[in-house]
Order: sequence, then structure tokens, then C-alpha cells
Amino acid sequence: MRKTDKRDLATYISFIAPGLIIYLLIIAYPICYSLFLSFTNYNPNSDEPAKFVGLANYIKVMTMNRGLVDASNNVPEFWHAFKNNMIVVVVSVFGQIPIGFILAFILYRKQVKGATFFQSMVFLPQFLSTIVIGIMWRMLFMVDGPVSRIIQSVTKDPNAQFSMMMDPNKCMIPIAIALIWMYTGFYMIIFLANLQKINDSMFEAAKIDGASEVQIFFKITIPLLASSILTSCILAIAGSLKGFGLIFALASEGKQRINAEVLPIYMYRIAFNNAKDPLRFAYGAAIANMIVLISIIIILFSKWVGKKLGTDEDY
Repeated sequence: MRKTDKRDLATYISFIAPGLIIYLLIIAYPICYSLFLSFTNYNPNSDEPAKFVGLANYIKVMTMNRGLVDASNNVPEFWHAFKNNMIVVVVSVFGQIPIGFILAFILYRKQVKGATFFQSMVFLPQFLSTIVIGIMWRMLFMVDGPVSRIIQSVTKDPNAQFSMMMDPNKCMIPIAIALIWMYTGFYMIIFLANLQKINDSMFEAAKIDGASEVQIFFKITIPLLASSILTSCILAIAGSLKGFGLIFALASEGKQRINAEVLPIYMYRIAFNNAKDPLRFAYGAAIANMIVLISIIIILFSKWVGKKLGTDEDY
């Protein structure tokens, strides 16, 4: 190797080494260690070395049922959390994204007055802390909170209360409302930015040909932004499966949080809020790895659907 090549190689290594070391320590090492823990009987309270147990931890977390959700229900806690997580995914993909897309189209086409004001108001939740938003919605949905007062006023029943958060089958409804309110503005901005890249002459030509705003929306706008929609879906899925802060803050500790438990909160409860279980870290690692696996499967499926619909085309 020539001296100049050696010097170039040394320069290259000196540039990438700091970032590579940080990546290995902060990202790669925890991932590898999590995989290791999930296949062992690691006990933080014992000095004995961890032993390989295969898929035992994965089977355990998927079948564990301590009767916390519903004593009469035989559904394991993992599948209860998985169901709630899938509800969050559906709300994100079929709630936040369509609403954000429609709002972006309305603002771009100047269908309302004061577009800048409405744009700012819809995007406002992005400036607020997730925990603050969660606490705010928790106060709204308290048994004696503002929503209960509204119900009492409408029904004329002074004893009426908002009790959805105490029902494991309905608790995700108010959470879905909070999720849509918080994240719709994010997708609205994504779509609005992509709409501004489209040549206005396409819309004007469609108008001259007699197309209505609805026809322009379905025949021109959606096909042109298909790739952006797919990207937003991937972001929504990944965010839904790792979402923790909003639901953790919105659902009060105890029955409400158990009812609204999603996989990240289930992992937190098993690994960090269950000190009596010697295998808590192994179980938590198994749940975390399953969240990653589920995310990969759903995202790959979304990309496959996108290719079938032709979203990989350039416009």
C-alpha cells in the first residue's frame, strides 16, 4: 500500500472511529446484550453465571396471567397488551394519517380562511411535552373530571361518571382520542410540505377540465403522495409499537394503567416494577425483542403492500 493510501486510510478511520465507538457502546452493545439476556436465566440477585434456556422466557411472557386485567379472563397479559398495541397502530395508521392528510389538503388548497392560524393550532401539541399532554388528558378523563361534568350536564344525572378508563374493553377509546389529537399535526406538516412540491399547474389543469376538489383529491393528490403516505405509515407503526410516555402518563397507576397497558409498558412493569421476580430482566429483554420483531414484520408488510400499490414510483 502506498504512503498516500495509508494516510488516506488513517484519516478515514480517525473520522469514523468516534461515531463508530459511540454507536457500538450505546446502540449495538445494548441490543446484543438484550438478545443474550432473553435466552438465559439471568438472575441479578445471584452470583451464578447465566445459563442458556432457549425460548423458555419467550414462552413464559406470552402465557403469563396473574389475573390483573380480569380475574375471570384467561387471556395472558402479553396478548392483552398486544391487542391494545394493535389498536394504537390502527388508530395511528387509519386515524392520524388520513386526518392529517385531509387537513393538509384543505390548508394547501386554501379551503378555509386563516390557514396559518389553523395550521399552528393543529401542530401545537408537537411543542408540548408528552408527559404534560398525558397528564392533561388524564385530568380530563378523571372520574370526577371535566368530561364527567359534561356527561352530568347532558344527562341531568348528578351521579353520572366517565368510567371508560376502568373498563379494559373501552379504555383505549379515550386514549385513541388523545393520540389523534397529539400526532395528527405531525403528519399534516409532512403532507403539507410534500404538497408544496407539486406543480400547481396540475391542479389548475384539472380545474379547467371541470374536476371538483374531491376528484382532485382522489385522482391527483393521493397518487402523487403515495410514497409519502407509505413513509408516514412506517413512522406511525414504529412510533405506535415503542410508544410509552403518553399512555403511561394518561392512565393512572393501578387498574387504569393495567387496562390500557401496551407492550412497552408491559415490558417496563415486568422488568423494572417487579423486584420479587429473579428473572425479571430476562423476561423484560424477551418482551423488548418481541416488540422489535413485531415492528419489523408489520413494517415489511407495509412496504410489500406499498410496492404492490406502486408507491415506489417517482413523480
